[in-house]
Parts: sequence; structure tokens; C-alpha cells
Amino acid sequence: MNLELIGTVRSPVNEGVDTGWGGIVAEIHLADHLAPGLGGLEHFSHIIVVYFMHQSSFDLKTDLVRQPQGRSDMPESGIFAQRAKHRPNPIGVTTVELVNVHGNVLTVKGLDAIDGTPVLDIKPYFPAYDRVEKALVPEWVDRLMVGYF
Repeated sequence: MNLELIGTVRSPVNEGVDTGWGGIVAEIHLADHLAPGLGGLEHFSHIIVVYFMHQSSFDLKTDLVRQPQGRSDMPESGIFAQRAKHRPNPIGVTTVELVNVHGNVLTVKGLDAIDGTPVLDIKPYFPAYDRVEKALVPEWVDRLMVGYF
């Protein structure tokens, strides 16, 4: 499997946190040779960023089944039933607000990735593809997300 790093996150956040990402404004610096691929992206209000959580680690013994965010008020859940950063393949996917496109730099709001994070892909948010009407989630998910964004 070959993946190409397409860019890097520049963020004021230097270490992972579990809440408060909604107000964070960050930049994605795309590789210069890929900048022409951004043409037309400025017409979208939101994009999906796929990135590699390079400082994440995964311990089969402690991370395969755990309480989300290590919170005692959360039920134990398997890693594939949560969005934890410590995963077998630490790939992050976040829908963010696209604030600006200038040259090879995207300014975004709400990206839950730290400074220096490698970016693997950028996709425009298409409501017809990406929105799920009446999605069901366990009740604990709503509690977990309070204050995240």
C-alpha cells in the first residue's frame, strides 16, 4: 500500500486534547505540485480532511476495548465503535469549515489535528453523499460530544 503525503497541518494546538476543537483555526499547507488540484474548492463551505495521526499509538491490551476518552461515565466499547485516536491504523477523518483558499494553503476551522499532522486527502463535502438522515447512535455519544466542537 502506498500513500502520498499531500500536505501538513499548521495549527496552534501542539498536543492532542479531547474538547474545544470547534473554534480552532488551522491551515493545511498542500504540497506545491498539488496546488492546481485545489481549483474550484473555494466554492465549497466545508471539506473533509483525511489525515494520519502521527503521534498516536495503539496498545492491543489497553486500546482495543476501552471507555471513550478514558471517562468513567462512558461504557466500555470496542475501538471500532468509537472515534478514538489510538487505533490500529491511526487515520483521522474530519469535516471542517473551509475559511479560505490561497495558493497552496487552506484555512479551516474545526480540524481536530495537531500541528505537523500529515494530510492524506482532501474532499469537498457533498450533502448528498456525506449526510445521513436520522442516523442512530448510542446515547453516550451525545454526552461525549458536549464541548468537543
